[in-house]
Amino acid sequence: MRMSLMFVPTLKENPQEAEIASHSLMLRAGMIRQLSSGVYIFLPLGLRTLNKITRIVKEEMDRAGGQELLLPALHPGELWKETGRWEIYGPELIRLKDRKDRDFCLGPTHEEVITDLARREIHSYRQLPLLLYQIQTKFRDEMRPRFGVMRAREFIMKDLYSFDRDFEGLRVSYEKMYNAYCKVFSRCGLSYKAVPAESGVIGGEVSHEFLILADSGEEKFSVCPSCDFSTTQDEEKCSNCGANLEEKRGIEVGHIFQLGTKYSEPMKAYFVDKDGEEKPLIMGCYGIGIGRTMAAAIEAYHDEKGIQWPISISPYEVEIIPVNWKKVEQRKAAEGIYQELKEKDFEVVIDDREFSAGYKFSEADLIGFPLQVIVGEKMSQEGKIEIKVRHNNERWETKREEVLTLLLKLKEELAPKA
Repeated sequence: MRMSLMFVPTLKENPQEAEIASHSLMLRAGMIRQLSSGVYIFLPLGLRTLNKITRIVKEEMDRAGGQELLLPALHPGELWKETGRWEIYGPELIRLKDRKDRDFCLGPTHEEVITDLARREIHSYRQLPLLLYQIQTKFRDEMRPRFGVMRAREFIMKDLYSFDRDFEGLRVSYEKMYNAYCKVFSRCGLSYKAVPAESGVIGGEVSHEFLILADSGEEKFSVCPSCDFSTTQDEEKCSNCGANLEEKRGIEVGHIFQLGTKYSEPMKAYFVDKDGEEKPLIMGCYGIGIGRTMAAAIEAYHDEKGIQWPISISPYEVEIIPVNWKKVEQRKAAEGIYQELKEKDFEVVIDDREFSAGYKFSEADLIGFPLQVIVGEKMSQEGKIEIKVRHNNERWETKREEVLTLLLKLKEELAPKA
């Protein structure tokens, strides 16, 4: 892709409304724009990263046996009244009425809707276990939307629901999802922790939060450096081995729950078991915030110049920067590298604009392209190309004919190990 053709409205200054680094950098790097309080437009660069995270999530859900569907965002109020959450959920639930004065809401989560589907379609133990998931827009009327897409009124979420015959089956499904979540966040190149958590209004007796490690995180938790035990409880010593715990901060990006019969009992979602007995479905639910994961990655990986994307979720892998586009030697070399990388399936951008070198360099660092190929005077004088690795600002010099080999090596080294 050519920068001259791209819609990337970057900003030089920090926006006044931005309270945290990810909000500021997503605005400055031309990835999002606010439509109204807590409602955001994802621009082309931001959508590329969002789609990469989505693809990783889908691949791991499919690998774990999940089947994708799409549930409505508009929910009949009577479903929520069956479980009692119409009253319990509170003012965050966006409620509305249709022209016939019937109650509806915009879905912040889909337990009622998926349970309604299950009670109409699952009748026998032979249909179990079953894992169904979607990636869809959710709505919550946050009292105080803040931190950009981190706490918004409209957001994209993956939610998977498991259906089993018994609690042993639920334990197996829960373990599958736990392991799948570990793979998702590892493939996104993120340092994370899974911590036992409260279930809140979702319900169930067992749940875990997945937290991305970041100094700016709102969630406090403790980790044992000896046995890797973690907890959100106020403890000084590890309950496993007795070692002193270390306090950490993180950003919640995923939450998994063992629901049991919390929804199947009140909604009468029953099946006939092997023994001919009618029994309630045993359920679990598992959520990942897609946009929140994107913001958390920026909170975890940035410096004073801009974003330091993990290469697996960066909008593009490589940017080629001719220092002076008007100079024929630089332009020809840059174009040659650009074509060569495209043929090798690199996700590559060439900055073909007649802007100053300083502007191009600072914008490349702001956006956070993981690998930057700098074509300058050394190309004309010595046939040398400079390559910069964004996450540690390490620089390499290489001959023009060895650029591809070095980039392949660096790309492999930067690739997250799942």
